[in-house]
Amino acid sequence: MNQWGIIWAARESFFNGLLSTLELFITAAVVGLLIGVVLCYVMECQNRVAHRLIIAFISLMRALPFLILAYLLYYGLPQIGISMDAWTAGLFALVIYHGAYFFEILRSQRRLFSAGYIEAAVSQGFSRYKIFRRIVLPNIFSSALPLLGNQLIICLKDTAFLCIITVQEITAAANSVQSTYFIPFNAFIVAIALYWGISILLELLIKRLSHYGAKRGMSHA
Repeated sequence: MNQWGIIWAARESFFNGLLSTLELFITAAVVGLLIGVVLCYVMECQNRVAHRLIIAFISLMRALPFLILAYLLYYGLPQIGISMDAWTAGLFALVIYHGAYFFEILRSQRRLFSAGYIEAAVSQGFSRYKIFRRIVLPNIFSSALPLLGNQLIICLKDTAFLCIITVQEITAAANSVQSTYFIPFNAFIVAIALYWGISILLELLIKRLSHYGAKRGMSHA
């Protein structure tokens, strides 16, 4: 059997790795974005303690390499009596790490948002929550789409680090095949193709959303 024949025979391993990667990525992206939105809303409130805690959390995540965070959650926490399986630890690491970056992206766009829209909404008697949900969030989200798209791709690529803590995703599948059959080039070419395919789909989705936002008049708000 030639090398590509071996890869085809191991297709189930790659398929399972792809499903695991997609599950991790989609869950982390959705929950991470929600965290970013919630933190952005909390920053709208005039609470210095909450602001300082959020800034400290963001500063820590920016200074901490993702792999170290994954190691800490999986190997370090059991020493203080907190144990998680590899998949849960990996997902938790992705969520809190990229949630911090999603928040930073949204916060940067919030700073550029025109105060005139807020003043107009206040004069109409809108509550802080309604202003954020109906005016601030749709506009800053639309303007942040290119940056959010880049962060989503980084989140996707960070799933590859989780093979280090035994999560069976695409990179782990490729590594398993190459170590068993000694065909690293073929195995990792397949892994690259899978990551590339997902990234292209993400780019297309972001472009569609950007066009939709432009039609709704939110691109330059």
